[in-house]
Amino acid sequence: MIPSSSKTLRLILGDQLNHQHSWFQQVDPNICYVMMEIRSETDYATHHIQKVLGFFAAMRQFAHELREQGHQLIYFRLQDSGNAQRFDVTCRQLIDAHGISRFEYMQADEFRVNAHLSEFVSSLSIDHACVESEHFLSTPAEFQSIFKGKKTYLMETFYRHMRKKHGFMVDEEGQPWLGQWNFDKDNREKLPKNHRPPAPYVFANDLRDIEIEIREAGVKTIGFVEASHFLWPISRTQSLALLEYFLDHCFCFFGTFQDAMAPGEWSLYHARISFSLNVKLISPREVIERAIKTYQGSEGKVSYAQLEGFVRQILGWREYMRAIYFLEMPGFAELNYFNHTNPLPEWFWTGKTKLNCLKDAIQQSLQVGYAHHIQRLMVTGNFALLAGVNPNEVDAWYLGIYIDAIEWVEMTNTRGMSQYADGGIVGTKPYVSSAAYMKKMGSYCSTCFYDANQKIGPKACPFNSLYWHFFAKHEGLLGNNPRIGMVYPMWKKMNPEVQQGILKQAQFYLDHMDEL
Repeated sequence: MIPSSSKTLRLILGDQLNHQHSWFQQVDPNICYVMMEIRSETDYATHHIQKVLGFFAAMRQFAHELREQGHQLIYFRLQDSGNAQRFDVTCRQLIDAHGISRFEYMQADEFRVNAHLSEFVSSLSIDHACVESEHFLSTPAEFQSIFKGKKTYLMETFYRHMRKKHGFMVDEEGQPWLGQWNFDKDNREKLPKNHRPPAPYVFANDLRDIEIEIREAGVKTIGFVEASHFLWPISRTQSLALLEYFLDHCFCFFGTFQDAMAPGEWSLYHARISFSLNVKLISPREVIERAIKTYQGSEGKVSYAQLEGFVRQILGWREYMRAIYFLEMPGFAELNYFNHTNPLPEWFWTGKTKLNCLKDAIQQSLQVGYAHHIQRLMVTGNFALLAGVNPNEVDAWYLGIYIDAIEWVEMTNTRGMSQYADGGIVGTKPYVSSAAYMKKMGSYCSTCFYDANQKIGPKACPFNSLYWHFFAKHEGLLGNNPRIGMVYPMWKKMNPEVQQGILKQAQFYLDHMDEL
């Protein structure tokens, strides 16, 4: 129950677990917080069981810690009586039942939730306010300023602005350390043969009770979990421990091997702090500052290229994705530049495919709710784009299967960067490849059913014919793109009989997609 002295009700969402927010710096008996596990959030997409578990466990831990600090808080578990399963209805019930005179909430990151809460407060007859989440390093007003008058939203423009604004890795004149802004070209190496990355740092959180509640409530989920040893961080303490492990053991090769892929190696040198960041248990500022401090104290063991690549992902790409989301929603969610309509292959939900790279990436995702950015972009995303899958289905899959997927960052990466459904708002070209990329950056091809070197034939790798089919089909949309390079000249130099053979092979695969 809400204490009778409380006059202000504050709503905390499941991705607003920010201990550093100004709300929580002082205990006020006139303020009560409310958190809730609700079906409107578990059911708007079919989520990985580990994603639902991770959110609920982190929320419960956060609520426990707030109460320990003396804050008044009411928490609705999924099946609690009084839980109306919606933010607006539950909050209105509390306001009416307890004579609340003021309602406050932090701005939601997702367009859907923010619109819902905006509509709710507009119907209230009491005072209300929306405050910033105090997490991000950029603001919506800043997005408009940075890109004002620009025809495109260049990430590099945004990234340099952010470096200068916050003074990260720049000198007194605002120039980059070592005289160069971007060291991406130094960070694209394949994992050497017999090279073993450090073991993934995981946790053993016992979440069996929460899993039972989720199952009993009938929440539809995908994927697998060992709830007695839940491997993801569910508290700020665990999140910081994961960050420190990365900085101590993985940072030295993070950039070098950030694009590498290897069967059975699901973590490699990645930080895997995206879930902790996206629910705000840790902040981008403290992550960047710790990385810079580690680099400066490493005595040369961590090269600058590793630091710059890591900071670019957080200060550059992550904040840039949020900017695109704010600038382009809600229309962004409907974009389908290529008018792709094919369904997602059934094996995307099982991993039962003869394509080694896809089997490994999908089965890994089902097992741990995670895949690193190249697996998402150049394996599953690449295939979905070449196969002409409806971006709505691709969005739903990515949003559901990954523990760190929240719409503001998932949709811009998927519909934009991965599927080019936005026609070039995020990326300057479609990120597609034939089997050559998989062969270059991973070691899947040597044991695959399909032959990476063949374009035509019963064992020809589907990536090869689908690659050429994609460009042939969409020449009207892509033929004048200067970033495409030599694709069309190479295609036009091919013998017409070879071209027809490739297109016939691709069509066969498109017609038998669930059998691959």
